[in-house]
Amino acid sequence: MLRVDRIRIGRLPALSFSVPDGECLAVEGPSGAGKTLLLRAIADLDPADGYVFLNGVERNEMRPEAWRRQVRYVAAEPGWWAPTPAEHMPPSGRTSRLVAALGLEPAILAAPVAELSHGERCRLALIRAVADEPAVLLLDEPTAALDAANALLVEELIRFECLAGRSVVLVSHDAAQIQRLAHARLQLAPSSRPASPPGDLR
Repeated sequence: MLRVDRIRIGRLPALSFSVPDGECLAVEGPSGAGKTLLLRAIADLDPADGYVFLNGVERNEMRPEAWRRQVRYVAAEPGWWAPTPAEHMPPSGRTSRLVAALGLEPAILAAPVAELSHGERCRLALIRAVADEPAVLLLDEPTAALDAANALLVEELIRFECLAGRSVVLVSHDAAQIQRLAHARLQLAPSSRPASPPGDLR
């Protein structure tokens, strides 16, 4: 289980919520509300006051690299640092199956990253994130660059990851997608007033 306790992001009030194993929490709010900042803070990529727990262990009790192996952030604009996708993939027997599940050809793993479409890179970034089976997935608009057919393949993978017991935190502007995937919703409402009520967890 992922548990967030009184984390503070930008102008947001302190947020506390939990995501049980096997469930998907959708984070909603207008552009600039802090959705991406929240995911990055949970992933320990940006500093933030508050506490984050994985299965009862607070992240400061773990080495940063150990935390990030278990709590995996997938950015809307994924980064690449080697010439081909294959060089980014963790050792895992799942990779080839995931490539096929997301409608990609095996040869894409050896293709130059610079020659791939944005949608292909996004799907490969998701494969990179889930191949070694982290405990938590933090997904920032994972289907924004995809057509409807490929978006549904990604949704099916997200459902499978939930069925496998992973906790998923999903940022999406697609209300229908949230309806299909989310077990709970967190509405972010920024305020300049420190005494604002907490985020609406429904």
